[in-house]
Amino acid sequence: MKAIKREKSDLKLALVLLFPSIFLVLLLVAYPMISNIQISFLNLPINPRLNATFVGLKHYTDILTDVAFLKSLGITLLYMILAVAGSTALGLGVAIFFNRPFKFRKLARSLIILSYVTPSISLVFAWKYMFNNSYGVINYLGVDVLGLFDKAPLWFDKPVSSFILVVLFAIWRYFPYAFISFLAILQTIDSSIYEAAEIDGASAWNKFKIVTLPAIMPVLITVITLRSIWLFYMFTDVYLLTNKVNILGIYLYKTAFAFNDLGKAASISVILFIILSIVILATRKRVKY
Repeated sequence: MKAIKREKSDLKLALVLLFPSIFLVLLLVAYPMISNIQISFLNLPINPRLNATFVGLKHYTDILTDVAFLKSLGITLLYMILAVAGSTALGLGVAIFFNRPFKFRKLARSLIILSYVTPSISLVFAWKYMFNNSYGVINYLGVDVLGLFDKAPLWFDKPVSSFILVVLFAIWRYFPYAFISFLAILQTIDSSIYEAAEIDGASAWNKFKIVTLPAIMPVLITVITLRSIWLFYMFTDVYLLTNKVNILGIYLYKTAFAFNDLGKAASISVILFIILSIVILATRKRVKY
């Protein structure tokens, strides 16, 4: 009986201690989600004194048949795939290179993660300065020094070059996350396994395929999943760099605040949430710890 009473007492104490966190989760996550789903079925006017009108699934059908939305979705998926693949591959390559003792290793690691810990606004303006049409260092090297161009290209004024630059920016900006994750797991692999594989005549590629890849696979899937989620919802970096790459984050922002169509914007976010939920559930089944 004493054990049962103690368990009940511990349960009450746990609930009391967890209540502030549960309350904040309900207030900051659950309530906005429910409210957003509700708005997606309404025509919500900007003026709070006017009544909203119920339109049912109209916003969802309009979005799924909207060519602009489908085009934005395609651009976002391409941006996400290229940026995730590039940042993951670069982070893995740098982690493998740094997974050995050498002079100034700690300093080099600190410099590598510098782009990840620096505020985005500073990095964006640094890139815009480098690619500036009049005084950017890239145009100076390409036109005046190397003679690669007849005149300075308008890097952020054209859709194709803007898309390439935002992908390169994302790869450079976020590869340190993959680098840190892979380096941590690589340091747990016993070096004697590599020595045994080398004695058996395994090449560098075979050692990577047989030893390294199976060991880092859980981390690899986790990195790809998390980075895909973050880049799928990307807004700040692309919005600050250029207005020529209409990814879903920017499309959603324009729908809500430029065209003042809050109901349609809410339905877009619900659709994106469903897509990501399916991807996460499908990916979790493949992750083995």
